[in-house]
This record gives sequence, C-alpha cells and structure tokens, in this order.
Amino acid sequence: MYLEIVSPEATLFSGDVESVTVPGIEGSFQMLNNHAPIVSSLKQGTVIIKGSLTLSEQQKAVFKQEGGETLLDITSGTVEMSQNKLILLTD
Repeated sequence: MYLEIVSPEATLFSGDVESVTVPGIEGSFQMLNNHAPIVSSLKQGTVIIKGSLTLSEQQKAVFKQEGGETLLDITSGTVEMSQNKLILLTD
C-alpha cells in the first residue's frame, strides 16, 4: 500500500509500505493492503511502519528504525485509508 505522512511543515514520507499501526483515539489499530476505507482521529503515541524504507538524512532526524520497523512519535493527527492509499496528517 502507499503511505503519505504530512505535517504542517512538509511531507515527511511517501512511498510503499507493508503495514502501518497507528494510535487511534479508541486504541491502536493496524492497516494492511486492501484495508476497508477508514477515517480516524489519532492521539499521542507511536506510528509503526513495516516495510523496507530507505530514509534520507533529513528523515532520519524525524523517524527511528528498529528491528525492521520504522517509528514516528506523534502528538495527534488524522488518518485516512482508501483504495490502498493511506494518508496520515500529523503535527
């Protein structure tokens, strides 16, 4: 699936990934390829991205990579999944 992570300042990441786990306001949930369409608010927590991501030096200042996962700490946000495209708006 295609993931795009956007902050007020810039697009932080865009590319293909295997799965994304987000901290929803009613609990964490994971999205995989062909997930049903969804829109959800996010709370403070960590976004977990699985897949082979190659990060630039600038992206390495924002993301952490551990054991095959790429992590992004957020304070809040919104996620929309539709037609194998996931857009994560965060601040």
